[in-house]
Amino acid sequence: MYAVMVTGGKQYRVMQGETLRVEKLEAEAGSEITFDDVLLLGDGDGIKVGDAVKGASVTAKVVSHGRGEKIRIIKFRRRKHHMKHQGHRQYYTEIEITGIAG
Repeated sequence: MYAVMVTGGKQYRVMQGETLRVEKLEAEAGSEITFDDVLLLGDGDGIKVGDAVKGASVTAKVVSHGRGEKIRIIKFRRRKHHMKHQGHRQYYTEIEITGIAG
């Protein structure tokens, strides 16, 4: 069974036992969290969307928090003596999917 859920403005296709990195969540490492914003449920027989997934949820365990790789941003204007360097490291939360209820 799999589900498509929304968190941090992004959609993720998840299955039980899967580990993934999502936008930073305010939860302690080791705690359980529930995602109620489920868009689709699928299994071997077919899929459910819309009103059929009302009340469906995905539960996950918070594994850890961290920061991603550095992204380098360079803005350059030729012949204008202008160059700007910037870097960014995005915070993330690593979660492990423990269950899909639908």
